[in-house]
Amino acid sequence: MSEIERVALPVWLVDDDPDVRASLSQWLELSELAVRTFERGQAALGALQAGESCGVLVSDVKMPGLDGLALLKAVQALEEPPPVVLITGHGDVPMAVEAMRDGAWDFVEKPFAPERLEACVRRALERRRLAQENRRLREALREGGLASQLLGEAPALVALRQQLANLAPTRANVLVLGETGSGKEVVARALHDESGAEGPFVALNCGAIAAELIESELFGHEKGAFTGAVERRIGTLEHASGGTLFLDEVESLPLAAQVKLLRALQEGEITRLGSNTLIQVDLRVVAATKEDLLALAGQGGFREDLYYRLAIAELELPPLRERREDIPRLFTHFCRQAAEVHQRPPREANGELLAALSRHSWPGNLRELRNMATRYILGLALPWETRPGDDEAGEGGSLAAQMEAFEATLLREALSRHGGNIQAVMEALDLPRRTLNQKMQRHGLRREAFLASDGR
Repeated sequence: MSEIERVALPVWLVDDDPDVRASLSQWLELSELAVRTFERGQAALGALQAGESCGVLVSDVKMPGLDGLALLKAVQALEEPPPVVLITGHGDVPMAVEAMRDGAWDFVEKPFAPERLEACVRRALERRRLAQENRRLREALREGGLASQLLGEAPALVALRQQLANLAPTRANVLVLGETGSGKEVVARALHDESGAEGPFVALNCGAIAAELIESELFGHEKGAFTGAVERRIGTLEHASGGTLFLDEVESLPLAAQVKLLRALQEGEITRLGSNTLIQVDLRVVAATKEDLLALAGQGGFREDLYYRLAIAELELPPLRERREDIPRLFTHFCRQAAEVHQRPPREANGELLAALSRHSWPGNLRELRNMATRYILGLALPWETRPGDDEAGEGGSLAAQMEAFEATLLREALSRHGGNIQAVMEALDLPRRTLNQKMQRHGLRREAFLASDGR
């Protein structure tokens, strides 16, 4: 879910007093929350039953017809009820506490400061967003396919899934480009799973094998082919026949092995070391690299003809820092996985943690995020201290990077100092609202993370 969608999740305000509806809706709208008002509880209930989008339902308790308590009871009977915040009079506090036991999210006692209601609503909206995120994850996992293997709604991820769906049924070789930890093997497995191939998925990390052993790994060997070859061994090319061979860190292949691999792919046949027998192979190769192979070829480190054989199609994976809107969903997914693996109870991330996740630069990409989710589930400290190369640039950073880091620091300090009060931050930094919003979005800053704590 994008940042815009989060903000647009509407607040429903139910109150029979038109002046109250007008004043509260105006305050919430000035706080950049979408608001929909209802004069009667029955009208709001009907809209909910019709499936209309509601982020949080705020209702007065004492209203003609369907009052706030009856509305709460009816809402709780829905399949996916939104959080309900009740507005009560002073004498109704014991009743409101009982209502919370029956499922109300919170209550606000009259008279109250608008900031109190806004803070309560924002917490409820965050809870609603997390609940919807969990539901989408469960649906994606039930449906399977690319949506469950490649989670995310960032434009780059949506385009990647479309490319994968187009390429998967073919037998074209694919070169996957991406930083360390960005999910290259996940993409390779998705291509294989969606291809319908009957053969296996075989993975080989070219950078993890000694140069003198790589040809044996690729092509296999006969007993006695070399010292230590005490029995016949099937190579990965032969093993993957009928399926997919994933070559990670393909740039690490020695040039001699590159020549033999190119010939095997061109001819569709291999010879095990120590044998003269030709063996037919039919497979798709998905190669992955974080290097520019053509530039490497220009330096003599990679064969250009092998590059063109491998790169019939190219898929580029965006780093996590370029798809920050997907971080909450991915973190939730990894937390669920970690809870199952380690048999720990699930934990929900609060707004402050999600803001910290969004600010981080993620040099380790998905692998690092998965690690953070596991630490979180295990109750371990998360290393959010400032480090060179993270959000704040080190001394060696460029002027532009240091200016960006300084701007982010000023914004964080102002938001913290004013408890997330946007109007106060605008005045303190002499910024118009639109400019402040743009800068906060660029630096991954969410107002919810700086709201003053007062209540639940």
